[in-house]
Amino acid sequence: MIFFRQLYAIIAKEMQVEWRTKETLSAMLVFALLVLVIFNFAFDLQGVDIRVFGPGVLWVAFSFSGIIGLGRSFAAERDRGSLDGMLLAPVDRGAIFLGKAFANLVFILAMEIVTLPLFVILFNVPIEWFPLVGYILMGTLGFAAVGTLLSAIAASTRMRDVMLPVLLFPVLVPLLVASVKLTQGALQNLPFSDYQGWFNLLLAYDVIFLVVAYLVFEFVVEE
Repeated sequence: MIFFRQLYAIIAKEMQVEWRTKETLSAMLVFALLVLVIFNFAFDLQGVDIRVFGPGVLWVAFSFSGIIGLGRSFAAERDRGSLDGMLLAPVDRGAIFLGKAFANLVFILAMEIVTLPLFVILFNVPIEWFPLVGYILMGTLGFAAVGTLLSAIAASTRMRDVMLPVLLFPVLVPLLVASVKLTQGALQNLPFSDYQGWFNLLLAYDVIFLVVAYLVFEFVVEE
């Protein structure tokens, strides 16, 4: 019961801070929109099949915009020294990680909820919302879990804005590839058996990295 109270307090704090400033979400939305507009003009000139290249465009917008939110997850608290106070408080480190990861997941999903309809409008792509939404949710879950852990590592460095993408993208390669393949299969209405292997890879990635990130977070923030 105490653990869930601590978890709720962390999540509530993250939501209240973002509600007051709205800096993270607005920056993510603007960046995602710019990515879609730029790729829309580029692909329009070349006349490519958007059902083939569209999933890559979509996840480029998701991943690069998501990094903006992840980069601010611990940076402000490191600068103000409030993270040290949080670590000195009798709060379970797992609750801190899960609270931060859940907040990042909510912010990224909010950005994706706006970005996906814009993608449909700009690229004129007819889509089946199911199972596409489920695949995006699975990819975002792993992205938020790994990104929260590596954001805590990057926040303690001087070049944190550069270090986070350098640390994060190599680890995200399996997730991004699997997510793009699943999104491509959904857009092309392919049978599930054609990309079931990618689904299994993404599911295993989410489970493994969520557990690993939860277990090692305590050691990361103590350094």
